[in-house]
Amino acid sequence: MSPMVRPGGSSGFIAPRPARANVVATAVLLGSAAVGGLASLPTRNPLPLAVMIVVGLVLMQSPKIAQQWERAVVLRLGRLVGLRGPGLFWIVPFIDAVSTWIDQRTITTSFAAEQTLTSDTVPVNVDAVLFWMVHDAQRAALEVQDYSQAVSWAAQTALRDIIGRTTLTELLRGRERIEGELQQLIDQRSNPWGVTVSSVEMRDVVIPAALQDAMSREAQAAREKAARIILGEAELAIAHSFSEAAK
Repeated sequence: MSPMVRPGGSSGFIAPRPARANVVATAVLLGSAAVGGLASLPTRNPLPLAVMIVVGLVLMQSPKIAQQWERAVVLRLGRLVGLRGPGLFWIVPFIDAVSTWIDQRTITTSFAAEQTLTSDTVPVNVDAVLFWMVHDAQRAALEVQDYSQAVSWAAQTALRDIIGRTTLTELLRGRERIEGELQQLIDQRSNPWGVTVSSVEMRDVVIPAALQDAMSREAQAAREKAARIILGEAELAIAHSFSEAAK
């Protein structure tokens, strides 16, 4: 079965930044239109109004607004100018461009490894959640093409690597240790991209139904063995008590 990755807590990757109304850009356009209207009013010539509307359309490309958790990567003719935000900032229209909006909040990514063999050749399905954030917005924009997708694939690859060198018993009983190793491995791979991993949590480990039945029978047999041993010890103690009483 093919591997599966579910970044962002659902199918697909992190959604692009939605378009938002820019109040400052709207004010620039309306102001330019007002100036053109005032210039056209005495002569009743619509040309100044048309010119100022065009100027306003150009100038309204300049103001940008970044939210508190966002950083904007600004390029000037293809070269990095720097990071901007949060708040209001200005760019040169048609020369500067915001190439990437970086969200610096903690992001959750669910990922899974299906039908992966453990070191004792048991196929398992493991479902986990990754908590991570961008600590260096510039590196996230410049060092990797799509940092969210890269983190998702790095997490899945690390999970499959760890499962491959872990026995089923260790996987079921040593989750905290495995989660720590998984976090460290993903962090090593993603740090060059300006990403840091906060934690990894394994949500579920699914083993084949036939193996579950075998493990259930084994556990039941172990409990029956322990019960018979306890019963035998009790009978032996009773017999010893009767022997002492007969004496």
